[in-house]
Amino acid sequence: MRSEAAQKPRCRRCYRLLTWLVDASDDDFACVADSAPLPVLVDVCGQWCAPSRRLTPALEQMATALAGRAKLVRVNVESAPQLIHRFTVKGLPTLLVLYRDERWHARAA
Repeated sequence: MRSEAAQKPRCRRCYRLLTWLVDASDDDFACVADSAPLPVLVDVCGQWCAPSRRLTPALEQMATALAGRAKLVRVNVESAPQLIHRFTVKGLPTLLVLYRDERWHARAA
């Protein structure tokens, strides 16, 4: 049985691919992002950060445009200190693209 994180979301009525937008923290990032079958755009942001808030609508539009081809994962810095360390985040907002060929790669955008 495939994990839910590995399945592409589809409309139950028309089976159209849906926007894949998920919030994650240290506790569930591996399940939400690392097991995704598609490239993952990680938005490392803070609720108190004005540039992060301004970027949100554009990222949501992008997630809609890339439905079925990419997954958007939002990570709040306050709930993910281990991820901040893992990806060496120095400022907000930080965008990362994770993709897998033989192993996962991360690139800062």
